[in-house]
Order: sequence, then C-alpha cells, then structure tokens
Amino acid sequence: MSFPLRSPGVTVGDIVIFGRILDKIRLHAEGKLPAGYHLGFLPGSRTFDDRVCRFLNVAFEDLTRRMLEGGTDEDMLEWCFTTGRRPDAEQIEVWNAFMQKRGWNDPASAGLAKQKADAGLAHREDIVTFFQLMDAEEGRS
Repeated sequence: MSFPLRSPGVTVGDIVIFGRILDKIRLHAEGKLPAGYHLGFLPGSRTFDDRVCRFLNVAFEDLTRRMLEGGTDEDMLEWCFTTGRRPDAEQIEVWNAFMQKRGWNDPASAGLAKQKADAGLAHREDIVTFFQLMDAEEGRS
C-alpha cells in the first residue's frame, strides 16, 4: 500500500509541495490524515502549508474551504492564481529551489536534525533536507 500523501517534490503547475497540501486537506476532511501530521499554521512555527499559501497569497482557511467545494488539483491552483497571485516562471523556480533545499545548511538545519532524531533517522546522513526526511519517513527512497 502506498502512503496517502504524495512526495513533497511532486509538482502541480510546476509548484512543489502544493499537491501534498491538497492531499492533507482532503485526508483531514475524510478523517484519514495520519496521526502526527499538522494542517495549516502552527503558532511559533513556519510550516510548509503556511509558506505555500503565503507564496500564492491566499489564506490556508480559504484554500481549505475552496478545496472542500471540489475540483482537481489544477482547479485549486488556478483558484489560488485568481484569488491570490500568479507567480512567474522565475519566482516558481526560486520557490522550488528554496523548498527543495530547506533544512540543508540553512536556519532550519537544527530543526531538521531534531525531526530526524525524533523519527529515529539521525543516523541517515543521506537525509539533508525536509523533503528527503518526509520521503524517508513515508517509505519513499
């Protein structure tokens, strides 16, 4: 059985992590979001959910409401583009590079090390980003 959330590196409209957030919203609405997964904003923390919504200039709560009305991933992204903002190709390239490298030699490195240790993966020197950690935790190589 495959894990219910797609890899964070999978793109929707060339944007990483967005599809995974839609997966989380859908699973949460069905009462199937795995234990330990947060949804949206966490006080005192900048989550990937929060970051992608700020990148697209939409509120997470509004995206959730729109998502629950139904539609494809592409419909949700188009809604974000019309409601919030439509980043150009260069902005998306910078966004993707930032997100794909998050945790590697940056201010989030200590948080990554802690989460690796909490997951019992501190010995995995090949895990140097949060995307890699998510994939490892969820059984993807």
